Amino acid sequence: MATPMNPADMICYSLYSANHALTRTYRGLLEPLGLTYPQYLVLVALWAAETPQSVGQLGQTLSLDSGTLTPLLKRLEAAGLLTRSRNPKDERTVLVALTDQGRDMQRRAGHVPDAILAATGLDLDELADLRRRVSALRDRLID
Repeated sequence: MATPMNPADMICYSLYSANHALTRTYRGLLEPLGLTYPQYLVLVALWAAETPQSVGQLGQTLSLDSGTLTPLLKRLEAAGLLTRSRNPKDERTVLVALTDQGRDMQRRAGHVPDAILAATGLDLDELADLRRRVSALRDRLID
């Protein structure tokens, strides 16, 4: 008979509970800005891009399908943070671009990365190492 497992001994539970705690921390930082964590991720991806991004590009960057991403984009558009428009070179493609208000949100949310770093209790090198290791685990599981 196999030894009974305890959730606290399982890597899946450790990752799940850490993700839950981290998302809760983000929620406290983002609610005053009127953003959810997934909306913040979309904005971070757009802030990092130098040009408007297609919905497909954003989906690939964030590992989200268009069915999940489209409602996020609609809410961000309704909030005045981005625009969606058809690509004049290919009408099948929807381009997403930041508005001035969306670019200003980057300044308003500028404190978030430092607050998250402080909440982890890790230094930059430790956090970078943890991110690399978790990303490598994810990549091995996907393959």
